[in-house]
Amino acid sequence: MALITYLTRIQFDFGALKLLEAELQLLGLRRPLIVTDKGVIAAGLWARVRENLPGNMPITVYDGTPENPTEAAMREALALYKAEGCDGIIAIGGGSPMDLAKAVGLMATHPGNSLQHYSFVEGGAPRITDKVAPIVAIPTTSGTGSEVSRGGVIIMDSGRKLAIGSPHLIPKLALIDPELTLGLPPHLTAGTGMDAFTHNIECFLSNAFNPPADSIALDGLDKAWTWVERATRDGSDREARYNMAMAAMEGAMVFQKGLGAVHALSHPTGGLKGYRLHHGTLNAVYLPAVLRFNAPAVGDKYRRVARVMGLPDSAANAEGVADAVRALNERLGIPKGLGAMGLAQDTVAKIADGALGDHCHHSTPRQPTKAQYVELIEQSWG
Repeated sequence: MALITYLTRIQFDFGALKLLEAELQLLGLRRPLIVTDKGVIAAGLWARVRENLPGNMPITVYDGTPENPTEAAMREALALYKAEGCDGIIAIGGGSPMDLAKAVGLMATHPGNSLQHYSFVEGGAPRITDKVAPIVAIPTTSGTGSEVSRGGVIIMDSGRKLAIGSPHLIPKLALIDPELTLGLPPHLTAGTGMDAFTHNIECFLSNAFNPPADSIALDGLDKAWTWVERATRDGSDREARYNMAMAAMEGAMVFQKGLGAVHALSHPTGGLKGYRLHHGTLNAVYLPAVLRFNAPAVGDKYRRVARVMGLPDSAANAEGVADAVRALNERLGIPKGLGAMGLAQDTVAKIADGALGDHCHHSTPRQPTKAQYVELIEQSWG
C-alpha cells in the first residue's frame, strides 16, 4: 500500500516576500515568534523580512539557533514563545532555524518535557497532532527544503541527532523568494546545493513505491546538477538561484519516500560533540561511497540518473555516477573527505553505531551492517 500526500501552500518566485503580510492575514497569525540565527540578522535578511510585516504587529525574535539545532535551543525559544503569548512562528534562514521552529511549534502545543519522546526512533510520529502551532517558513538558502518537509532534525539532550516528523509539522506556508539567496557565500552555496542534490538522488533510489515522487526527484536532480556550479561560481546569478531554490523544494517534497545511508551517516556525524560540521557538505562527502554500495539494490535506476546528468552510456552505472559526483564535489570546493573536515579516527565506531539507529537506515535500499557502515566511513575519509 502506498501513501502519497502533497503538500502545503507555497508562494515561489522573485518578489514573493512582498506577499507576506497578506499571507499572514489569511493564516490569522497576529503575534509571531521569529526563529532565526545571528548570521541571518547580520546579513540583513531579517530586516528585509520585517519590512514586509504589518507595522503594528507585535514581534518577538529568537536568534540563537545553533548551526545544528539542539533541544536546549528549543527550550530557550519555547520560553520566549510562551512568555510573549505568541500564536505562531515565522522561521527565517536555512534548515536549522526551520527545523528548530518545528520543534518549538510541537512542544508549545503538546504535553511532556522531552522532545525525543516525539522522535521517529521513539515511535513519536503518531503522538504529533494537528495542534502544532502554525509555522511560516522563509528559506534563505537552497538546500534542506525544510520549508515544505514534514520533519526536522535536532540534537537531543541525550546527544543523539534525531528526526521528528509528521504531516502536522509541515509549515502552513512556504514563502520561497530566491532573492533572499543572492550573495550566499560560495562554500555555503556548494554545501547546501549538494544537500538538495543528495535529497533528490537518495529519495529516487529509495525502493518505496511512489511514481509521482520519482518524477519530482528526477526533476530536482536535473536542476541541482545543472545549476549548482553556476550558483556557486556567481552568487548573483538569478537564473541559477531560482533553479536551485526549486531543486531544494523538490528534494524535500519527495522525503515521503525516505532517505538512505548517506543521511543515516551524516546525522550522527553532524551530532558529534566538539565539531562544527555542515550537514550538506557531509552528505556530499558520503554520497559517492553510498552510491557504489547501493548498486546491487536499485535495479536500472542508475541508468535513469545518468541520463538526467548527461553522462555517456559507459558511465550509466553506479561507478560512473559516483565518479561524476566526486568530480562535481571537487569542482565545487567540497572537502576531499572526512579527514579534511577535521574528524578524528576515534569517531568511526560511534558514527557507525549512530547510523544503525538512525531512521534513514530503515529506508535505504540496501541496509548496511555496522561493519559495512565502517567501510563506508573509511571510504569517505579522503
